[in-house]
Amino acid sequence: MTTAILLFSILVMLAIGIPIGISLGAGILIMLAFDPITSFEFVLSKMYSGVADFPLIALPFFMLSGALMESGGLSRRLVSFADSMVGNITGGLGIVAVLSCIFFGAISGSAPATVAAMGTVLIPQMVNKGYDKAYATGLMCVAGSLGVVIPPSFIYVLYGVTVDQSIGNLFLAGFGPGIVVGIILIIFNYFISRKRGYKGSGEKFTFKRALTTFWDAKWAMMMPVIILGGIYGGVFTPTEAAVVAVVYAILVGKFIYKELNVKNIWEQYKSNTAFFAAMMLTFAPALALGPVFSYLGIPDAIQTFVFGFSQNLYVILTLIFLILLPVGMFISPPVIVIVLAPILLPIVQKLGMHPIHFGIFLTLNICIAFVTPPFAANLFVGAQMTKLPVQKIAQVAMPFIIALAIGTMIVGFVPDISLGLLKILGIRY
Repeated sequence: MTTAILLFSILVMLAIGIPIGISLGAGILIMLAFDPITSFEFVLSKMYSGVADFPLIALPFFMLSGALMESGGLSRRLVSFADSMVGNITGGLGIVAVLSCIFFGAISGSAPATVAAMGTVLIPQMVNKGYDKAYATGLMCVAGSLGVVIPPSFIYVLYGVTVDQSIGNLFLAGFGPGIVVGIILIIFNYFISRKRGYKGSGEKFTFKRALTTFWDAKWAMMMPVIILGGIYGGVFTPTEAAVVAVVYAILVGKFIYKELNVKNIWEQYKSNTAFFAAMMLTFAPALALGPVFSYLGIPDAIQTFVFGFSQNLYVILTLIFLILLPVGMFISPPVIVIVLAPILLPIVQKLGMHPIHFGIFLTLNICIAFVTPPFAANLFVGAQMTKLPVQKIAQVAMPFIIALAIGTMIVGFVPDISLGLLKILGIRY
């Protein structure tokens, strides 16, 4: 009965449009009013201790560094480099879109930010070359999800803090899955473009142009090297790396690319501060919800149900995928990580799945959440840029959403895609 009161209260408030953080917090208060299974002071202490975790400081700084690099002219240079490599292939600009999202994801750590930065440059170019606007926007929205797969990713930071896993190891583990999913999207784009008649740019590949565009973008592409090199070289922690990334972004944008000024920097600080404050309002009650669930015995009940269904890891991963698909349509990605990761991780661990591998699998499921309405943050960014209805973008993007789902299951079923780089480098995980 107590569990029903909690879940019903939260769902009703979400349904009438109350923000997620307030819905979660108010749902806990309503439950405690009916059945004080724990004290109000305990809930408050969990809310505070959760958001006071030192590694969480990395979140706003990684997001700010991506925003600063985009304002400093990064996105245009990455697009030029990707175009110089593959622009003349059938569906070339679509391939450029995927590659650009991979490159920018290595800097921004945010899916919606990747869509906004790359879409602003590429969607008009694709339309001018004869691509359907909805197709260009749909591809960009799905490819932009790679922004949270390629490190540094705010989802990896949040997952690492929530279940006590190495953020640095999650960063390294994300490269392989990001590349695999990117390749699958490129293959889908190629065959759809060939069917639709989307040609290449007409500009043949030359080493001179490729080297010129690479040299122009080199400072931007150095950021992930500096971040990961510093972490594994023992120079700084992942949290300190996020601050280093912000300083580097300011130096590159202001003094090398010379497209960043004091006004830009101040505007990015203000917008990101407001955004992160809203995230903290969501994080605090979500982090308190985990202990409340434990009091109610929800994790044990879910484990009993799942193991009663099957004890085959592949079957369980498929079941988790099918559960997260509708959940992602209505719940924001940070809440999915904070609430569900501690519940689902023990289940797959008992079946032999490593927490780092599961973190990558969970992140890929969240990528789908970014492009499946009604939540679909990426689609709303795309709709805002192009003035197209979200439903139309989602409809055209469906083949790429299927490609993303295929990539998610492949990564889930093949651990070495995630853990292979850690093994090669001899890093203990």
